[in-house]
Amino acid sequence: MIDNPDNDNNLDGPMIFIIIGKGYETKGGEGIDLHVMLRAPDDDSAVREALNALSEEGFLEADLDQIGVLTEEPTDEPHASAYQGALEGEVAIIRFE
Repeated sequence: MIDNPDNDNNLDGPMIFIIIGKGYETKGGEGIDLHVMLRAPDDDSAVREALNALSEEGFLEADLDQIGVLTEEPTDEPHASAYQGALEGEVAIIRFE
């Protein structure tokens, strides 16, 4: 995995993205609010990896509304654990049911 950003952003550590959206496990079903946290070199790669991870978790469709780079480590759960997982190369999916 590439840890250097593809643009002029110079962060001290790896780029950890948070993506906010809704996932759908059944066609026409009610959406589940989600936060996806992962390490990626750019936002396009982050979106692709997030969609792949959601598919592997059984989501048929996803509406991704916002994407951003975390500039500080979260202190509150479940985001603090998800951040640590993202640093280790995992894609963390937080469900709000």
